[in-house]
Amino acid sequence: MLRLTGQIRDYAWGSLTAIPELLGADPTGEPQAEYWLGAHPLAPATIDGVGLDRLFEEHPEWMGKDTYDTYDGRFPVLMKILAADHPLSLQAHPNREQAEQGFARETRQKVPLDSPARIYRDEWPKPELIIALTPFDGLCGFRDPAETVGLFARLGVSAKFNAVIGPLSKRKGSAAFAEVFLDILSQEHTSHVDEVLHLAHEHVDDDDDLGEFSRTAMELNRYFPHDPSILAAMMLNRIHLEPGQGLFLPTRTLHSYLSGVGIEVMACSDNVLRGGLTSKYINVDELISVVDFTGCTVAPVQTTDDEGFTRYLTPAPEFTVWRGELSATPIPVPATASARIALVVDGEAHLADDDSSIDLGTGDAVLIPAGHQVGAAGSATLFISAAGA
Repeated sequence: MLRLTGQIRDYAWGSLTAIPELLGADPTGEPQAEYWLGAHPLAPATIDGVGLDRLFEEHPEWMGKDTYDTYDGRFPVLMKILAADHPLSLQAHPNREQAEQGFARETRQKVPLDSPARIYRDEWPKPELIIALTPFDGLCGFRDPAETVGLFARLGVSAKFNAVIGPLSKRKGSAAFAEVFLDILSQEHTSHVDEVLHLAHEHVDDDDDLGEFSRTAMELNRYFPHDPSILAAMMLNRIHLEPGQGLFLPTRTLHSYLSGVGIEVMACSDNVLRGGLTSKYINVDELISVVDFTGCTVAPVQTTDDEGFTRYLTPAPEFTVWRGELSATPIPVPATASARIALVVDGEAHLADDDSSIDLGTGDAVLIPAGHQVGAAGSATLFISAAGA
């Protein structure tokens, strides 16, 4: 077992205090959005100052033979602490085929990896799981079109605005969402969003779905005033997570995290296609080609008990995640065939194998090499991530 130090990512939407408090560090006065614990070459975690990506090259047995062979020597898991003080951009992530093709195309075009216009920074898909540590709110996937049309109608929108969302009533399937979404992103004036915001203001105190719909609009307007892409965000499902609940985001799913602190686990990728609520580069054509515009419903992911750990059930082949609420009685840390990242988010944990032991406090993380049978005990919440099982 090897102590692991992550890398902090400073993005404007991050919290000033949440990550420092969890890590037991002093706030810097700047927003800290993410704490990366993985081997992505952009910001690898380190062991004694050496990047985890390099260490896996030098010690492939740490990763586990099946994982190493399946993913060509690249550890497939990126684990993060995520702390959102205000909404992230609308965004989606590619599937594997889209990522491979996009990365090859931009490489041929000699788009620098650090260019703001670069979309594909690696060849990997990016399915994600977010597990709430605090109450957490987000937007995920397109709501049923009839429900969206009904919510705008209950606001009392004008005939001019109805023309914008008309395809949701007149056309079937994903083509309707794609047409409306493209129309919204193409708008250069704010008259439609101004109308919706004026109407939504009258319903923010309603205790029903129209109230939640209206509050979403006003919340986004606080950070992205009169941005037409607020209307695109209002077509998405809103979901609230209580601590311990998780939300799985498949590739190609348009989403935004609104607020809260959580553990985010994903395939080891940094591919992001933005679709609004941002000043960063948006490639509308590429976004339209990647996003799944099918209407859907969302709910917290199901879990199962796994020898004392709670396992989050997702279809992602790249990663698996467990949460353990430890006690004085040791329980086995799962996934012995893969390298594992263990992170304490609350309390104190004691991890031990046949040859060694280690004590961890809140914010501490370790790498457990493949093949090591480890027991965990203490009074702590411990997250474990490993290659998909």
